[in-house]
Amino acid sequence: MSSVLEKRALKWIPLALAATVTLAGCARDGYYHDRNLDYTEAAPAPPLVLPETRNTQRYRDAMPVPQAGLQGSRVDEVARIGPPPSLALGSGLEPEYVERRQAGDQVWLVVAADPGAVWPQLEGFVRSRQLGVQESSATQGVIVTPQATLRLQSALRAGSSEVRCEQGGQSVESCVAALEQYLGARSATASASSWTAQRLASEQTLQMRQQGDEWEVLIPQPIERVWAEMNHYLALDFTQEGQRDLLEASADDYEFLVEYMTQTERGRNPLQIVFSQDVRRMSQNIRLVLQPEGNQTVLRAVNASERGFSADDQRELLERVSGYLR
Repeated sequence: MSSVLEKRALKWIPLALAATVTLAGCARDGYYHDRNLDYTEAAPAPPLVLPETRNTQRYRDAMPVPQAGLQGSRVDEVARIGPPPSLALGSGLEPEYVERRQAGDQVWLVVAADPGAVWPQLEGFVRSRQLGVQESSATQGVIVTPQATLRLQSALRAGSSEVRCEQGGQSVESCVAALEQYLGARSATASASSWTAQRLASEQTLQMRQQGDEWEVLIPQPIERVWAEMNHYLALDFTQEGQRDLLEASADDYEFLVEYMTQTERGRNPLQIVFSQDVRRMSQNIRLVLQPEGNQTVLRAVNASERGFSADDQRELLERVSGYLR
């Protein structure tokens, strides 16, 4: 009888060894590592310090915090803090290095580089054409020649520049075309910081504000420049019939008529569609209206259909199209 029991016991020895090896994997150094124990030995690391040789103009606080301690114990009004700017275009569109803009008879170029990088290229253009320079000012961004006056300034989008060729306040088409070809040929070697190119200077920040039940965007730029920029990107982005489509553009009234499927409509589930009057998700006509406010521009979205247009839908559309200018 005892020999039978011994044989049975011996059969369980391999199973016990296998269980022991398996359970050993649950230890700290085994396969299933308990990371909670790591935090008991955590220690603070030294803060990250940027080198003193950095260009301080390229850096600022991404999410600034108001200095409440310096304002006293009582704050009279709520601090206005804008969100950090997006690192990409609102629609995901990537601009070309050199693009044309037009508002009425005025034509100019938008270059995807900051003015400091574009200025040497303008000087190179003048030298290559052997134009007689009558006046040149890097601080003012002006090169005066007998043929035309080249003007350089920051564009609406941070990190980009506007270049104009004018004579007597009118655009010189031959100069614009030649400069467009010259700058376009150097796009492969032109470089600009992607961080700088996507940031807005603090004085150029767009403001989304609410007036009663309506939302609007305050853009710190003249209305002609804003209209030309929006016209360019709406023509590229609003090209999907039934979803988002540019129907009309009026340079005289500074308006756009678009067909757009609102956020509310896109979010309707099949059950809601079945029990509604519409058998499918529907788009509607909306007017994007630009109005001057001093040297700034106000962008509004106005319902041009009989369908509902909530404040949330209005804000979502305004955030999308104002993303072209960030």
